[in-house]
Amino acid sequence: MDGLSAVQSRISEIQTRFLTTPTTTARSAWSAAATTAGLTGTAAAVASATGSTTGTGAGTSAVVQAAQRYLGVPYTWGGTDASTGFDCSGLVQQVYADLGIDLPRTSSQQATSGRPVASVAEAQPGDLVFYDYTSSRPGIDHVGIYIGNGQMISAPQEGEVVKVQDVGSPTVIRRVLPDATAATSATTGSSGSLGGVPYADLFTQAGRRYGVDPAVLAGMAKTESNFNGAAVSPAGARGLMQFMPATAAGLGVDTSDPASSIDGAARYLSQLTEQFGSTELALAAYNAGPGTVARYGGIPPYGETQSYVQKVTSAAEAYR
Repeated sequence: MDGLSAVQSRISEIQTRFLTTPTTTARSAWSAAATTAGLTGTAAAVASATGSTTGTGAGTSAVVQAAQRYLGVPYTWGGTDASTGFDCSGLVQQVYADLGIDLPRTSSQQATSGRPVASVAEAQPGDLVFYDYTSSRPGIDHVGIYIGNGQMISAPQEGEVVKVQDVGSPTVIRRVLPDATAATSATTGSSGSLGGVPYADLFTQAGRRYGVDPAVLAGMAKTESNFNGAAVSPAGARGLMQFMPATAAGLGVDTSDPASSIDGAARYLSQLTEQFGSTELALAAYNAGPGTVARYGGIPPYGETQSYVQKVTSAAEAYR
């Protein structure tokens, strides 16, 4: 199932959630915080900010609605839970998770998801807008969700709450959801769009470069690290594609860089596929090592490896 279909399949569920009343304690806390900030947190307030969203499609409308649900939640540094508060990237991750889309945890990682949008003039509701606010430390350090008419919903800073703000001049804009043309292509049977998948453009580019299926690369990242470029396993595997240090060094991969990790994984998977003759055996070799697959003459009888191959292939099928 592609990203747009996944979003559409959950619209009814999400709309039902919007009608669910928060607990009395949570509602009181949010209300107090919103009142302090001069917010109402009502649908009317967001409708006024966004203008009509009837022409933007179900996916973009659902993102705005999902973000609206958290208006008034207090800002909390490192926060990822509405009951205790959000930071900016925690809010964005939760909004997209509500729609069944996994995004990385930090704003700098989220800024590589989806595909670029050239300017605010071309932005659509649901696009992610990123900022570099810290002069002493270069790089993305803030993110909001564009809601139309030059405004966004974001979790600004300590002492404030999730609220509607002017979008200003973003450093980067990214579109995670497929746009209208991508949706049309998907419904007519086009494959490989990876709509809604983090790092979709990097998977697509690397897949084309080395002749491997981008959906398989995305499935590997989902299974290896849940799209977390900073992941470190108990065994010491690192990065988005979970390379062991020796393997990364041999391939010239910088595991802290998602683009380098994806390129290295695609190159390595291409080599393994050529060596063993199938994607399944290549995946087994990626997990257990090529020597192990060669020794057993197939997928080794290890529960971890067998589960890995099955999880990756299932995820890849969902992304096609």
